[in-house]
Amino acid sequence: MEFPKYDGNIHPNEWINDIKKYLIFRNINKGDHLGIAILFVDSFITLPAEIGSFEQLCNLLKEDISFTVFKNTNERMLQSLKYTPDRKGGNTSRFISNFRKLCYNAEINDVEKQKEYLYKSLPVDYLDRVSNEFHKKMKNVNSINELIKKFEDIIVDEENLITNESVVALKHVVTGKYLSSNKDLNYTTGSKSQLVFAVSSDLDPSSLWKINFNKELSTYTNGFITLQHVKSKMFLGIDYGKNEYNGSFHYTQYYDHKSPSTNHTEVNCNDINYHRYWVKDWEFNHAKVRDNQGFLKSNDIINLRIKKSHDINGNYCQNGQYEFLRSHDIQFTIGNNIFQEVVCHNKRLGGIDEWRIELFKHFI
Repeated sequence: MEFPKYDGNIHPNEWINDIKKYLIFRNINKGDHLGIAILFVDSFITLPAEIGSFEQLCNLLKEDISFTVFKNTNERMLQSLKYTPDRKGGNTSRFISNFRKLCYNAEINDVEKQKEYLYKSLPVDYLDRVSNEFHKKMKNVNSINELIKKFEDIIVDEENLITNESVVALKHVVTGKYLSSNKDLNYTTGSKSQLVFAVSSDLDPSSLWKINFNKELSTYTNGFITLQHVKSKMFLGIDYGKNEYNGSFHYTQYYDHKSPSTNHTEVNCNDINYHRYWVKDWEFNHAKVRDNQGFLKSNDIINLRIKKSHDINGNYCQNGQYEFLRSHDIQFTIGNNIFQEVVCHNKRLGGIDEWRIELFKHFI
């Protein structure tokens, strides 16, 4: 195995450490190490006739113009380094390795400057949502190890954000059961649409929902979402009216389909174009943090509500009538099957209206 010459394309400290290890591995007499190392320096780099130590050799290599070019090249590479999230095909571990290597090669040891380069490596859409958090976490950082640790904390938080078209599960906090549906089961009363229920504390495919909103991320200040059942492709919603025809003219019949056990509003799954009085757009609020301004993320505990434009009597509600998604221990049966009821209601909020949203994966 031939050891590579020093030609200005590696940091002198690294090259000297490597050649020392190489010479030890080859069982070369220690007294000959320095002289052999000098012979491995490329001839275009001018060295004095007498060099008394590896430290002097390292300093001489750093004084050569090739090292200045090497440092500047690495700093330019650092300036152009861009972070790609893992979920978009990036590799955080490899990125951090490259970042640290470039800082080392460019001899950028000032932590404030390292912070600046790390911040500038973030994608533009990241800056919109993590800028304040980045500066807050990095405020008292004084070493590169601490810098990387805080960066990793930010990335972990970022990876927990719910993005558009993520697949999620909604776990009822009080009973521990998941919001579910089944394309082969329909209500036998009310709308007779696809059944919605809470089932099992063990996650299974019937409990997976594709979440949709009109941008990549959704905040608690503009939180309209739809929930599409993964297996059936149907959407979670309620309906409160329908166009009817009496043989002479069309008219609108307003009603609330009642849930099987408690006579609250029935929650069902339907096609997105079911009819104009079927509602599928949900709003969410953080159940534990009032006036939350952040993004929706995995393991948040939320309340879900939906708005009707008319009440049961057909009266238009100027500001809409909100109802909240709820479950409880009350059950109902269809055939030989027992289900935990899921409803919507406009009563006072409580613990049984809380759902934990869990990120399953980003794409179906």
